[in-house]
Amino acid sequence: MIQDIGEHKWDIVYRDNKPRQESRVMAFCKGKLLVKSQEGEISFPRAKEININTYNCTYLFKLDDEEYYRIEVENENDLELENATWEPRFFFRKVQPKEKVLAAITGMHLDGWYTKNRFCGGCGHELEHDSRERMLRCKHCGNLIYPRINPAVIVAVTDGDRILLTKYRDREYKKYALIAGFAEVGESFEDTVRREVMEEVGLRVKNIRYYKSQPWGFSDNILAGYFCQVDGDADITMDRDELSVAEWVQKDEIPLMSEGLSLTHEMMEKFAVDKG
Repeated sequence: MIQDIGEHKWDIVYRDNKPRQESRVMAFCKGKLLVKSQEGEISFPRAKEININTYNCTYLFKLDDEEYYRIEVENENDLELENATWEPRFFFRKVQPKEKVLAAITGMHLDGWYTKNRFCGGCGHELEHDSRERMLRCKHCGNLIYPRINPAVIVAVTDGDRILLTKYRDREYKKYALIAGFAEVGESFEDTVRREVMEEVGLRVKNIRYYKSQPWGFSDNILAGYFCQVDGDADITMDRDELSVAEWVQKDEIPLMSEGLSLTHEMMEKFAVDKG
């Protein structure tokens, strides 16, 4: 999965640091990230390649021994570097290495949060960055705002040697997926599993078993994966507003892509090779 980066060291804890010339810079412009790429391998510019003193820099995280910082650019042509392009989130599902993809998507997650939280939702005053933790503070009313992380579930519904595969309607991602949905206020993950399966395909489920979780900055989520079994009638009633495809697929016919990023595909692969 995206967070499985082997021996690379990933440190997301906030620090009130300032960039050095060798620090990495993540430049953002209207939701896009400036990235260098060559033959499918990505990297990010160093501070010494940019007139860094003209920007307000925010510490993001550390990958291995390199610190990463965020800057904002008003227009894409205000910052042009050789072999660098401005790319949207979905671009990063198609590149390597995985540790840089994790950095890119986490940076984009944080950029969206900073961009959308400039003013206090309680009193309207401008927010300030806290110096001790990743948090925004309103000095006027005391409101504290932490990064937004949406809890959601990924659900592998099985029926013997069959698994329920879906495709989203009106999404950029067109490949097979599993049932997924956000947890509601006051709802456990297990209740979210039951509700989402019923809403999307009209099935009852039993034997709900937690598998594992993952951060998913492509949509600002933390995902919790669950396996469960259909309970009773296995006839699908598909929600056509949410899905374009919902069908039972035999385990030896599952289309595996080995993309190495998503919890969804790891769960599909696990079911395909599981001999239990």
